[in-house]
Amino acid sequence: MFLMKLRMPCLLLYWTLLLLACTTKQSAEAASFIYAGCSPNKYDPITAFQNHLNSLLTSLVSGASLASYNSYTSGDDSGSPPGMAAYGLYQCRNDLSAGDCSACVQSAVSQLGLVCPGSFAASLQLDGCFVRYSNEDFLGKPDTTMVYRKCSTVTSGDEAFFQRRDDVLADLQNGVSFRVSSSGTVQGVVQCLGDLNGADCSACLSQAVGQLKNACGSALAADVYLAQCYARYWASGHYFHTSADYTDGDDDIGRIVAIIVGILAGLALVVVFLSFLKRACKFSDPHRLLL
Repeated sequence: MFLMKLRMPCLLLYWTLLLLACTTKQSAEAASFIYAGCSPNKYDPITAFQNHLNSLLTSLVSGASLASYNSYTSGDDSGSPPGMAAYGLYQCRNDLSAGDCSACVQSAVSQLGLVCPGSFAASLQLDGCFVRYSNEDFLGKPDTTMVYRKCSTVTSGDEAFFQRRDDVLADLQNGVSFRVSSSGTVQGVVQCLGDLNGADCSACLSQAVGQLKNACGSALAADVYLAQCYARYWASGHYFHTSADYTDGDDDIGRIVAIIVGILAGLALVVVFLSFLKRACKFSDPHRLLL
């Protein structure tokens, strides 16, 4: 009984590590890189914009633990020179927990600094969240520009697949803000930015769905991201694929950065917990207590 009590810290840390591994996997999936966009115009680090941007990004990270969407403004353009204010927003997938949303936005903000250093405007989309900032006020302004598209190279000629896909896409267009749908082996999801009203959201989703059909044809999986909404569908077994399985993949640099960030963070976490685990098991060794 005494030895069992001594080994309890070791066992508790072991199970904690297993639980953390499962949680980390879910967070890692949400943080999977999709695309990034950077403006070619660069700002001087010593200008007011740098301070406003730092304050804005801090607000994005802190706000993500409280809500799945929010927008912020830091500074104003009343001074000289103009264009020194920072405008930004974040959006999490509505099915993410508050913890996963916060972790996703924090990861996106960190990656923005690596992918788009010194850019006056930048956006980054992960699987579970989206972050965007600019020195121009874009908040609340309708924009259906296509920013990213990918179609699986695996296709289907099965009429039943087309029918199920079309049923899913038709159902998704009836949603507002966030909606998931399925029909047989086909699933789909759509989401609009939180500042869009119902009419603008429906119009954006209608355009996104139309581009899915026109651009990706018979692909078994396809994603279309417009500036303020996205639409995705996939057949069972065709959701998680490497970039080699998709066309229009021009995000290699950003994807590599995201992979490096994820690997380093994961390794650091494992090292810390293994260190605690080793110490706990070391102190609970009965042979050491007899010395």
